Amino acid sequence: MRTRPTAGVLAAAASAAAALLGRARPARAFAYVDGPDAGVPRMAGPSPSSSSAAAASPDPELIRSHADFASLLADAAREEILPYWRSSRHALGQEIKVEEDRSVFQSASPVTLADRAAERAMRDLIGERFPDHGIYGEEYGVKDADADWVWVLDPIDGTRSFITGKPLFGTLVSLLYKGRPVVGVIDQCVLDERWVGIAGRPSTLNGEPIRTDGVSTLSEAEMYSTTPDMFQLGDESSKFDAMRRAVRAPHYGADCYAYALVASGFGADVVVEADLGLYDYCALVPVIEGAGGVISDWTGAELTLGNHEKSRGRVVASANRSLHAQALEILNAVGPTTAPIPVEDELLAALDGIGIASTLPKSRDVTPLLCGVMLGEVIAHLAP
Repeated sequence: MRTRPTAGVLAAAASAAAALLGRARPARAFAYVDGPDAGVPRMAGPSPSSSSAAAASPDPELIRSHADFASLLADAAREEILPYWRSSRHALGQEIKVEEDRSVFQSASPVTLADRAAERAMRDLIGERFPDHGIYGEEYGVKDADADWVWVLDPIDGTRSFITGKPLFGTLVSLLYKGRPVVGVIDQCVLDERWVGIAGRPSTLNGEPIRTDGVSTLSEAEMYSTTPDMFQLGDESSKFDAMRRAVRAPHYGADCYAYALVASGFGADVVVEADLGLYDYCALVPVIEGAGGVISDWTGAELTLGNHEKSRGRVVASANRSLHAQALEILNAVGPTTAPIPVEDELLAALDGIGIASTLPKSRDVTPLLCGVMLGEVIAHLAP
């Protein structure tokens, strides 16, 4: 039985925890810009270079030709995936891929024979047709990521849906030019649906132009996220909770398909996710933007190969600029429920004295929201 802490220990814990609750970092300053990004808040300070300024645009006809090839890659992936659809665990050859320093959701993810066969088929075609192009794949890694043209492949985005017979997964094919997505394909082989986005052109679903159709305020919005478990405890989870409370209703479990729903104007308005790999989102960028939507990281920065580490896989996509601006305000807010603050030694000692120091994250940085939870534990010990 745990020994009841002394009144002095409890008082010290309560005092230290309460002091932390009064501390918060000042809010970030946003600057609203004119032009093509009008209405989207950016962090105050020097404006990031536009994609046109950062790199000369390639020939539009060349991009369109590459988009046709991207569809051939998706066809090849279909041929490998469909024979495994709704097969047994044994036939799928399921394995668990373990990754450190990822969210609860991403730390142990399934991979199947279909994932690997589909990526091999796509890589083989790229190697035959474009041997000087780079490849960035989920299953077989990176080749020549510094090439001007890099193919980014996710053979099955939503493997959990695939192995449980739910047709909300997709094959993602993207082509980067000097680090920026210029072609994107979202292919749902079971439903025979294919979204194609090409820089500077309208996005399509099975060859027909599509357009987003979002509401004007978050309080009216339908929001998607693959799972709440993709947000790290603390700052990410607090901000996701704020988004969840701001929208009309949250929905879960669609992976890349949620972005396709936003692009198509089928009733989904916003997608908020974190801890994504480059292969999880590059194909989404041209599809969302070509349908009139907006997609960025949580700070409003563009999603590129060079920005991936800084963005940390935190992605938000919206049906229109007004919704995106409102989402970014929440995702960049720093206040009493989100600002990370260090736990001081006296509080750590006090928490250890009542046996709840193990609730702290390894970094010993907590949000005041989590600190309030710990204070509640102290109060519970004070109760008779």
